[in-house]
Amino acid sequence: MDKTYQPEQIESRWYERWEADGHFAPSGEGAPFSIMIPPPNVTGSLHMGHAFQDTIMDTLIRWKRMQGHNTLWQVGTDHAGIATQMLVERKVAAEEGKTRHDLGREAFIDKVWEWKHESGGHITRQLRRMGASVDWSRERFTMDDGFYKAVQEVFVRLFNEGLIYRGKRLVNWDPTLHTAISDLEVENRDQQGQFWHFRYPLADGVTTDAGLDHLVVATTRPETLLGDTGVAVNPEDPRYASLVGKFVELPLVGRRIPIVADEHADMEKGSGCVKVTPAHDFNDYEVGRRQGLPLINVFTQDAAILPQAEAFDIQGRPLPDIDTTLPEAYAGLDRFEARKRIVADMEAAGLLEQVETVNNTLPYGDRSGDVIEPLLTDQWFVAVESLAKPAIEAVEKGDIEFVPKNYENMYFSWMRDLQDWCISRQLWWGHRIPAWYDVDGNVFVARNEVEATRQYLLELADFIEHEQDDFDTAMRLRSFDQLLGNTPQLTSDALLTMERLGVPRLTQDEDVLDTWFSSGLWTFATLGWPNRGEDFRTFHPSSVLVTGFDIIFFWVARMIMLTLKFTGEVPFKQVYVHGLVRDAQGQKMSKSKGNVLDPIDLIDGIDLDSLVEKRTGSLMQPQKAKAIANATRDEFPEGIEPHGTDALRFTFLSQATTGRDIKFDMGRLDGYRNFCNKLWNASRYVLMNAEGEDCGAEGGEVELSLADRWIVSELQRTEAQVTKAMQEYRFDQAAQALYDFLWGEYCDWYLELSKPVLWDEAASAEAKRGTRQTLVRVLEAILRLAHPMMPFITEEIWQRVAPLAGKTAGEGRDSIMVQPWPQPEPEKIDEAAGRDIAWLKGVIVAVRNVRAEMNIAPGKPLEVLLTKGSASDRERLEANRPFLAKLAKLERAEWLDDPEQAPLSATQLVGDMEVLVPMAGLIDKEAELARLAKEIDKQDKLIGGIEKKLANESFVAKAPEAVVEKERGKLADFQAARRVLVEQRDKIAAL
Repeated sequence: MDKTYQPEQIESRWYERWEADGHFAPSGEGAPFSIMIPPPNVTGSLHMGHAFQDTIMDTLIRWKRMQGHNTLWQVGTDHAGIATQMLVERKVAAEEGKTRHDLGREAFIDKVWEWKHESGGHITRQLRRMGASVDWSRERFTMDDGFYKAVQEVFVRLFNEGLIYRGKRLVNWDPTLHTAISDLEVENRDQQGQFWHFRYPLADGVTTDAGLDHLVVATTRPETLLGDTGVAVNPEDPRYASLVGKFVELPLVGRRIPIVADEHADMEKGSGCVKVTPAHDFNDYEVGRRQGLPLINVFTQDAAILPQAEAFDIQGRPLPDIDTTLPEAYAGLDRFEARKRIVADMEAAGLLEQVETVNNTLPYGDRSGDVIEPLLTDQWFVAVESLAKPAIEAVEKGDIEFVPKNYENMYFSWMRDLQDWCISRQLWWGHRIPAWYDVDGNVFVARNEVEATRQYLLELADFIEHEQDDFDTAMRLRSFDQLLGNTPQLTSDALLTMERLGVPRLTQDEDVLDTWFSSGLWTFATLGWPNRGEDFRTFHPSSVLVTGFDIIFFWVARMIMLTLKFTGEVPFKQVYVHGLVRDAQGQKMSKSKGNVLDPIDLIDGIDLDSLVEKRTGSLMQPQKAKAIANATRDEFPEGIEPHGTDALRFTFLSQATTGRDIKFDMGRLDGYRNFCNKLWNASRYVLMNAEGEDCGAEGGEVELSLADRWIVSELQRTEAQVTKAMQEYRFDQAAQALYDFLWGEYCDWYLELSKPVLWDEAASAEAKRGTRQTLVRVLEAILRLAHPMMPFITEEIWQRVAPLAGKTAGEGRDSIMVQPWPQPEPEKIDEAAGRDIAWLKGVIVAVRNVRAEMNIAPGKPLEVLLTKGSASDRERLEANRPFLAKLAKLERAEWLDDPEQAPLSATQLVGDMEVLVPMAGLIDKEAELARLAKEIDKQDKLIGGIEKKLANESFVAKAPEAVVEKERGKLADFQAARRVLVEQRDKIAAL
């Protein structure tokens, strides 16, 4: 083995080998275990959340594969409608100076596919870098042909059952992208804004109980005033009880609108009166639905003021009898410009009561950065009520289990208050809605154009025959239907025939489906549904879904509903919900904050200048970019050193508790890189002492030392602990158990305890063979135990260690990843060896403590006296003299029968037994006290400086909280160091 661990030299090599050898594919043997990867966006790059989630999934898959399961980790990417379309639009604009409208729909879609084939595999390459053992031979894309057919099939079936419908409803509208977006794509930002209080004159000479001729309403969006259709007061509010059923005159517009009683109005807030704009506010929409108010839309799709408003009832049907006149002065104005004009006009009319500055929240599109507008548009919806019931029951009955269980409550609360799901998007890239329209707007939903045309022709034939008594034309239409064939698109001959018959071609719906709709079919559509072939029968339902809590509503619940509906099965048996990866201070990682870390940079390293450029390159504000650059230089003055994939994976797993967010700490990553180095160096020691030597692999008598029996015993406990933790999704506990055993027991103790046997010329061949056998067999088991978490380093070392441990590769067994998972053997647990080693450790640690406290050089041989112990202590002293001499650096160790005869000594306790280190000739007491006095004085000065700084009220008030906390932490560290020095001084002074 190389002297130093260099992950970059082994990781790519091993991944290519695993993939080429087909080790990621299902074995076809054992009980099935499957995971469907949450499909990342095809436009994306691997972020910390992806890396964390994929580490968990790969750990599970590798573990189950080693347990003998028939494993499938299904991989694929999502077409990411908005993100991909925006990316390609920008590319076309930059390279050709054109918009997608210049190209036209078909040519633009060709451009998107071209980009996908050339550049769309970036994130899958990064998955390989993380060691993800997905079955690449089954890679899927949510726009590939098989998946496309599944999406069409689901849409058609739901429509035919009346569970998909088209209607005019209020949606989140992005005025820049001109599309509806989901709640997940809305970013709510806190900011300071205005609250305008307006007077609405009462109509018909009515006054309030207080004698006022107006009501006061308040709004943060004055431009929506134009679409008001009511004013709500609380039904329990005595101030306005007499006004319910009366009217106000809508300012600037002149429309009479009713005063209604509705619980949405809060008596304690403002005047207690609320303007109601059902076409431009989600809460108001519900008020309008309850009160039977009309919906008046005043915005274009650009969020500009319409020349004439549009009026609809709550079902979205036009209301021609309502006056939709709007003031000409506002026509065509952008909403924010209209806001200024309306406020000015209200003030000029004496109707502005007051302007209040408030802190509020505004919704922004996460892609466009524009303020999202609730807008009344024609959209496609899924009626979810009948789908939700079995999805709720599946979790209630335990067919699906959430881990941790408390996330079931989050799931239930949302599922029991569902709104119909808007599934259409006004984009070009995506699954186009499989609906076609005739010239009269009648809709025909089908799997393809030919099927839709067939429906159309048959309906048209029936109409002509029964309504127009034209039997001959009806017969020709029906005959033509029989000639259409089964091709998905109309042939040129079919189009010519339709033209001769005077039948216009149908027009397909321009919208595409929400990506959450197609990804909702992920678990079964990737396995070939609607065909229920061998893959589907073997791997569905999948075993576990690994996901973040933030998409339980948007994806998990919808997968459960759609999968139950179309397969009769749950999509997965368990949902492991993990937390989000945050920075070391617990803040969400985001580009705007400049605290994003790229997992590939943590693996391969990155210099400071490149890191700064990454974090600030996309920021438009120079001042903010400068602040982020300075913070980055403070945090990473030397850039980020390479750590390797295994260290990053182990860092993630060490923090993977159930459901809690992760504060990612670079110090931990550094520590686990050291852990990898520790494993590497320990393996080098084992190989240097085992390669070319008799390790008992070919048989022969062996003699196991106390240390051998103890480490084998501890291995059994560790194997049981790690397995139990993995079963319970406590990856943090599995990682900790492995870390403690490898570093604390095997490396720090057992390897040292092996040296007196291996290096003692007097030791028997059987004893040396036994120790070498134990060294390699325990290390080989450790490597298998660690492999799911740290795949690369374990494979590299295992290839050298396995033959020494008697592991023959055999057919298909040439990799650690297909070796059996270690199983604990309870009969090998040796309690007596554990007690004896605990005693030995206690004595060694006691001597080391004395060396540290008395400032005695680690290599100076010592004499030690043991006293006040039991007969078993005496026996252990005699049995372990070689180990004590080697590990505690003892010149002599004797039993002292009479404690009163002990010389002046430093003392440590091991149970009831005292460990005495005579001080004569070891230290100069006065010199040591003088040295400690200087050290204590130095600490006092450091403590005094920080206490003075923290006592400065100006510093505490003005400095960033992180800086103040850092100073407090330094103070605590200095105080702790001073206490240790004082304890040492007192002990020496007492000698």
